[in-house]
Amino acid sequence: MTMPTLDLAMPTALFLTVLVALILSKRIGNKVTENIEHKEFKIRDVILLVAFILVAVLVIGYTAMMNPSGIFGNGLQIFFLCSYTTLLFTFTYMFSNATKQRIQLISTGFGAAASIAGIASLTGPLSDAYTIYRVIAFFALATFCFGTTIYEQQKSPGLQKNRWYLSVQLPALFVLLFIFFNVLYGGVTQIWYPYLLDIFGFTFAILIIVYLSSLFTWKTVGLFAVLLTIIDIYLVFTGPMVSAANIFTDLGLPVVIYLPNIPPVISEAGILLFRGLGLGDYFFAGILSVQTYNKYGKKTAITALIAIAIAFGIWMAFMPEMKTAFGIAGFPATVCIISGWIPIIAYKLLRTKNKPTPLLSPVESVPTITDS
Repeated sequence: MTMPTLDLAMPTALFLTVLVALILSKRIGNKVTENIEHKEFKIRDVILLVAFILVAVLVIGYTAMMNPSGIFGNGLQIFFLCSYTTLLFTFTYMFSNATKQRIQLISTGFGAAASIAGIASLTGPLSDAYTIYRVIAFFALATFCFGTTIYEQQKSPGLQKNRWYLSVQLPALFVLLFIFFNVLYGGVTQIWYPYLLDIFGFTFAILIIVYLSSLFTWKTVGLFAVLLTIIDIYLVFTGPMVSAANIFTDLGLPVVIYLPNIPPVISEAGILLFRGLGLGDYFFAGILSVQTYNKYGKKTAITALIAIAIAFGIWMAFMPEMKTAFGIAGFPATVCIISGWIPIIAYKLLRTKNKPTPLLSPVESVPTITDS
């Protein structure tokens, strides 16, 4: 019998990521709601969403089993790149009507990031056959960003409308980093996995939670939690979910976040143990936390989030032993997450149900009649 493997990195990352998304959803939720025209998922929409997830994972998973490389992988890369860049553009465009000083600060930051990537490409460990193209691309983006800063300074003051030239900077930076440090990269030092992969993974996890959580209500999030957990159990234990996760990892798509086990665990082969958790599981924990906040307030939401992180950490500690004992390749993270959330909600529901209804005093219960 093996000893449990304690990991503090992934539960902590789950807690902090969802906490940041929870704070942002409270601060900018109205802006997001206006952008989606105050739409909400109905029960039918939730069922269709879960059905779509089921079909998508089945197609990707079984295709990966039968044909793990080739045209399908390239098509999957293009599809997710388009989805990611659209999300980044949409989100930044919503807030591109900020003040001149803030626009200049953001553009300068993106310009500095592009410049650093271009300069780093000239160093020995990162140089390869595509170095010259990489340098030209990143410095062209840096020039565009710094040019935006100058353009904003020269603009006449007045009503600031949404600026497309700000909204394209982050998506362009993401695409260039993905292409030149993942797809077209032959340098000695790998920086896309896990560093840039995790940075964009956390970014997308937060944006997805903030953007989509407003579509759910307390009623629909409960149905979504039950249905998603059921199909996750099915997809993981039958294999498609694990196969889909593997193909995403091979393609370098920021769909799964990988973190080293803390405290560090070294295998017999001298390899550091890494844990992986999909963005869908971050989103799952995020919408549960946001809707708990909407229903019961900040204190209960934070308590539920802490319980989710603790439950997830406990499940992960026994994961290697369960994989060996039951011969499974993975375990549904939705079960780990919901097992921490349900006790807090059950306690809150029970406490609310048993709370006595305040009685009105005779003075309060009888209307007072006064002379006009």
